[in-house]
Amino acid sequence: MKSTELMEAYKKYLMPTYSPSVVIAKAKGSRVYTPENTQYYDLTSGIGVHNVGHCTEGVVKAVQEQIAKLGHCSNLFANEPQVKLAKKLVEISGLGGKVFFCNSGAESNEAAIKLARKWGAQNGGRYEIVTMRNSFHGRTLATVTATGQSWCQKDYDPLMPGFAYADFNDLESVKAAITEKTVAIMLEAVQGEGGVTPATEEFMAGVRALCDEKNLLMICDEVQCGMGRTGKWWGWQNYSVKPDLFTAAKSLADGIPMGALISNAKCADVFGPSDHASTFGGNPLACAAALAVIKIIEEENLLDAADKKGKLLIAALKAFADKYDQILEVRGMGLMLGMVIDGDPKPVVEKFRDFNVLALTAGGNVVRFLPTLSMKESNLEQAVEMMAEALEELYDTAEA
Repeated sequence: MKSTELMEAYKKYLMPTYSPSVVIAKAKGSRVYTPENTQYYDLTSGIGVHNVGHCTEGVVKAVQEQIAKLGHCSNLFANEPQVKLAKKLVEISGLGGKVFFCNSGAESNEAAIKLARKWGAQNGGRYEIVTMRNSFHGRTLATVTATGQSWCQKDYDPLMPGFAYADFNDLESVKAAITEKTVAIMLEAVQGEGGVTPATEEFMAGVRALCDEKNLLMICDEVQCGMGRTGKWWGWQNYSVKPDLFTAAKSLADGIPMGALISNAKCADVFGPSDHASTFGGNPLACAAALAVIKIIEEENLLDAADKKGKLLIAALKAFADKYDQILEVRGMGLMLGMVIDGDPKPVVEKFRDFNVLALTAGGNVVRFLPTLSMKESNLEQAVEMMAEALEELYDTAEA
């Protein structure tokens, strides 16, 4: 089917929760293609899913081999890929705890919320969780309440009780939000949907100290900034802290739906039999894909690549900011970067698309970039050149 036909069918048969701009038929590496074979550089990575690249050989092979052997296994039984992946996640986290598997970022954060409440019930009957304004934690009722943005909470009242909000990178605001019912503080090392804003070292260290002082759990949402995106396995590893719990999803299994909650030793056995569950969580297919992703990141040294290529892209984006008054700031970490626009970022994203580069918006005035960590430097440079042409047409024409 052609793109126009597919778009018409999309509008007819799918609920209008999204507004897709391009039909993607196939992908490889850092490029995606329409049914008409139009090529785009994908600087979205499926919103941070394809950290190791689209259709990467190692992942494809692992999925093919596993689906031919054992695709699903009930959690009433154990399977080898699940055990191997849990061990690997514990090792690369350095927290010394255990793992719970599920299917998405929202489910991972739901699991963290439930575990924190269960832990709180055993420690003074506490249940309230402090989250940050401009955060994003998912679309279920609990995680949309945890998300500190009113636009995604509209029309879903009554929201889930038990959440309070503080200002990101403002430790005094966090202190003011804590009550005798507080059990945890939940935050992202880099706020993604909220505008690609990294936490400061002072803030992360301050939150950890608060949690230690008041016997609270520190929960890090690593759904978007984890799995090497910031140049470390986990965003929180860029700081001098360790959380009690952190969540992962998106890039964990390179497009196979998967989420995980990883704990430290203190929280490892809070959940007992039947306390929480997920039919597809930790299925052998997703676990095999995730093991392949981790192997690729290690063997291709993609953590260092994210840092190195991130610096190249930051320099290019800052050059755009120096040239155009409409670009106010460049911020982020590794290959999780944002270009702050004076106004609506959508025209910039649309113009980039006209020049065959796909980017994202975030936080109301930010153009967000999440390239694959494996993207070749030459391809990244070419994408930058295409963006430069797009900005020249958009801004120089507007000023003429």
